[in-house]
Amino acid sequence: MTHALPAAMIPLTHAATEGSPVLMPQLGLGTYKISDDAVQPVVEQGLEIGYRHLDTAQMYGNEAGVGRAIAAIGLPREELFVTSKLDNPHHAPADVARTFEETMERLGLEVLDLFLVHWPLAKAPGLSLERTWEAMIRLRESGRVRAIGVSNYQADHLRTIIEATGVVPAVNQIEIHPYLQQRQMRAVHEELGIVTQSWSPLARGLMVSDPVVQAVARELEVSPAQVVVRWHLQHGLAVIPKSVHAERLRANAQVFGFSLSAEQMEQLDSLERGHRTGSHPDTMQL
Repeated sequence: MTHALPAAMIPLTHAATEGSPVLMPQLGLGTYKISDDAVQPVVEQGLEIGYRHLDTAQMYGNEAGVGRAIAAIGLPREELFVTSKLDNPHHAPADVARTFEETMERLGLEVLDLFLVHWPLAKAPGLSLERTWEAMIRLRESGRVRAIGVSNYQADHLRTIIEATGVVPAVNQIEIHPYLQQRQMRAVHEELGIVTQSWSPLARGLMVSDPVVQAVARELEVSPAQVVVRWHLQHGLAVIPKSVHAERLRANAQVFGFSLSAEQMEQLDSLERGHRTGSHPDTMQL
């Protein structure tokens, strides 16, 4: 029998619910750049370790493998929180609805917990932030997804869709790590009641070789990756570290038996460089 990690549950304030609120585990398992063939054993290992929050995307091409892992482990559906994301070629309203159903078929689910618009594509000709978001709202109203949100949206993108529809995204998933802390965006999210979720939380591996991170890890007798994951958690961020190695999956989850001191948090906070490891939202196109 598998047991869930002792991760905090974050309420999605802007999820439409009747009755109990939508709660998202603060720590999840990312699946970026894991092929469909390779992702099933990784997710199965993660679920056995105790992860209960899975993050995939149409763009990743591995939703079917994630779905096979969910079926193979056979946990009660209410114990899992599953996120997927709308791919860039599918922002037209009809494509939002059609490809969402394809996502659900690949995952083998009746209801998705969270569906995000992966990139804003605000400068792409012929596309509209507002119309895409309206299509997402209709999905939520259908009952097929419990909460909707966005990924990589900047403050002006968020305000555009909120002013047009009155509906606030439950989550904005953005690149965050000690080298790119996104403090202004986090402040906007706090103002609007949007949950901040970190992708690339280890800066694609850069953080584990940082001397400050390594020094803190030695002080605490934990790994550098554990230090950085813990930094995200103590900042109240939802975080989805990724690995294909069982020992690292386990280590990334073993972050609840220690904490960073105020001084150690300040040391990590001092690492801000404005350094992106992924694309900038203004440059990402179809």
